[in-house]
Amino acid sequence: MNVDAIQFDEKGLVPAIIQDARSKEVLTLAYMNEEAVKKSVESGETHLYSRSRQELWHKGATSGNTQSIETMKYDCDQDAVLLQVIPKGPACHKGDYSCFSETVYGKDAESKSNRYQILDDLQSTLAERLATLPEGSYTSQLFQEGVDRILKKVGEEAGEVIIAAKNNDAEELTWETADLLFHTLMLLTERGVPFDQVLEALEGRNSKK
Repeated sequence: MNVDAIQFDEKGLVPAIIQDARSKEVLTLAYMNEEAVKKSVESGETHLYSRSRQELWHKGATSGNTQSIETMKYDCDQDAVLLQVIPKGPACHKGDYSCFSETVYGKDAESKSNRYQILDDLQSTLAERLATLPEGSYTSQLFQEGVDRILKKVGEEAGEVIIAAKNNDAEELTWETADLLFHTLMLLTERGVPFDQVLEALEGRNSKK
């Protein structure tokens, strides 16, 4: 990344959009000065500039909720940057996964007209569970038990799908397929593979038919 190309404002700052690299959920909007950008590039973790305290700060230095940077880009005008990160805890100081937790307009209504919205919602939820590991959550427990446990669940659910299909039981096949998709998405999340990457692979296969 060419740091010198970034257009900082008159106060020496540039807006920084921070996005979960797995779920594509926007976690927060913050600001960076030149030093914060360079520190982020050098360390591979998010560093920001606090306008209220007027000082550089390392995200998660005190809370432990650090963010490992996957990519950092600037926009076409070079006056804003996008950080795609793997969060190790909530992004919001209130303890929420994302600072953008309140819906003002649109999503609830739109989700009803998009039958695949649940896949995006589920991907975001799984990424949140992996980042925050809330107590009492089934997915948190599986994430903590590790990839081998998740792989075992994927294998079990695949077997259940086969059995349901052989039994010609439509309801059972529906539920078992849902379980398989859920645990497969969990596996992708744990391995850091965005679902968009799977969709791109499907699009590539479809174009070859």
